[in-house]
Amino acid sequence: MEYLQQALFVLMAISAIYLFAKKVGEIRRNIFLGKALDLSDNAAIRWKNLLLLAMGQKKMFKNIPVALMHFIIYAGFIIINIEVLEIVLDGILGTHRLFLPLLGGIYNWLINIFEVLALGVLVVCVLFLARRNWLKLKRLVSKDLNGWPKTDANFILITEIILMSLFLIMNATDQLLQQNGTEHYAATGSFSISSLLMPLFEGFSNSTLIGIERAAWWIHIAGIFAFLNYLPYSKHLHIALAFPNAYYAKLDSPGKINNMPEVQNEVLYAMQPELAPANAAPPASFGAKDVFDLSWKNLLDAYSCTECGRCTAECPANITGKLLSPRKIMMATRDRLEEVGKNINQNKSFIQDGKSLLHDYISVEELRACTTCNACVEACPVSISPLDIIVELRRSLIMEESNAPQEWNSTFSNIENNFAPWKFSPDDRDKWASEMAS
Repeated sequence: MEYLQQALFVLMAISAIYLFAKKVGEIRRNIFLGKALDLSDNAAIRWKNLLLLAMGQKKMFKNIPVALMHFIIYAGFIIINIEVLEIVLDGILGTHRLFLPLLGGIYNWLINIFEVLALGVLVVCVLFLARRNWLKLKRLVSKDLNGWPKTDANFILITEIILMSLFLIMNATDQLLQQNGTEHYAATGSFSISSLLMPLFEGFSNSTLIGIERAAWWIHIAGIFAFLNYLPYSKHLHIALAFPNAYYAKLDSPGKINNMPEVQNEVLYAMQPELAPANAAPPASFGAKDVFDLSWKNLLDAYSCTECGRCTAECPANITGKLLSPRKIMMATRDRLEEVGKNINQNKSFIQDGKSLLHDYISVEELRACTTCNACVEACPVSISPLDIIVELRRSLIMEESNAPQEWNSTFSNIENNFAPWKFSPDDRDKWASEMAS
C-alpha cells in the first residue's frame, strides 16, 4: 500500500510538472512572437530594479497598510515553499517529516515560522476578499473585471485560505498523533499556531486522526500542484513574471517616447538626398496593428499584469469618465496574445483569423483618450508600460489608416506646410514685431 501511494504521488508530480512546463513553453513562445528588442544594457541597474521593484515591492509601499498585507502573502508564498519541498520529498521517498532528523531543533523553529506566515496569509486573504466583495474598492469592482477576472481573483484568494487551513490542520493532527506515540509520527515539539486547533480533534481515535492528517496532507499537496497549473491561466502569473519584467523595465527618462527611425530617416533623406542608401526598401508598416507588431517586452508586460488597477486609478482620462483604462489595454493585449497562441497550437503556425488587436480588442476611442502623461507607468508596481502599447497602436491608426480627428489633421497639415502647429506661414510669423515697432 505504501509503495502504491508513492507511485501515485510520483505520477501526480510528473503530470503536474509536465503540464506546467508545457504551458510555460507556450507562453514563452507567445512572448517572442513580438519584435526583437535589445534590453541587455546596464545589468547593474537592472538587477537593482529586480531587487527593489519585484522582490522588495518598492512601489507598493506608497500605501503602507496594503503593502504590508501584500508582502505577507508574498513572503508566505515564497518561504512556505520550503515546507512544500519536504512534502514533495516525503511523497516520493515514502518518508514523514524528512528534514526533522537532519535539522534537529531548527526544524521546530522553522515550522513555527511557517505557521505564523500561514496564519498571516490566511487572515490577509480574508481581508482582501472583503475589500473586493464587501467594501468594493472602486478599482477592484470596475467593469474591466466583470466576468472571469473577478472570479479568478476570488478563486485564488479562497484557494490560498484552503491551502493554509489544510497546512495547520495537518500539523494539529500530527501533534496529537505524536502525543499518542503513533508509529512514524516522531516528536517535533509544539507548533505555536496549529496547537490551538488541537482541542478540535481531541477524543478522535488514532485511525481517524491518521485519516484526517493524511487527507489534509494529500489535498494540500494536490492543491499546490493544481495551483501550479492554474497559475499560467491566471493573472497570478505575475508571481513569476514580475521578476523578469522588473529586470527588463525601461531605463529611459520617465515618459520618454521612442522615435521611429524610419520616419527620422525619411526626413533626413529629404533634406540630404545624398545620404539615402541605394535601393533602400520602404518600411513594411508603421506602429502596431496586432501583437506581432509589438515588441516582446510589450507582450511580457501583458502577461505580467496583476490587474490591480492602480494604472487606471491614476489615469486622468479614466478619472474624467473617458473610455480609456490602461488595465483594460493590458488585459486585451494578453487576451489577443492567448487567442493567437491557441491558433498556433491548432494550426502549427498562425493562420489569419480576420482579427487584430487594434479595433477588435482595443477601440479607437480608447486610444484617442490617452494624454501620454505616463501616470499609468509610474503607478504600476511591476514596471508595466500600457503607454508603449497605446502609442504604437495610435501610430498605426494615424500613419497606416490616416485615422485621426480633424483637429489633429489640421495640426499635422500646419506642421507640414508651415513648420509649426499654427496656421501662419514662416514669413508672416514675425509681422507682430514690425507692427509693434511701427
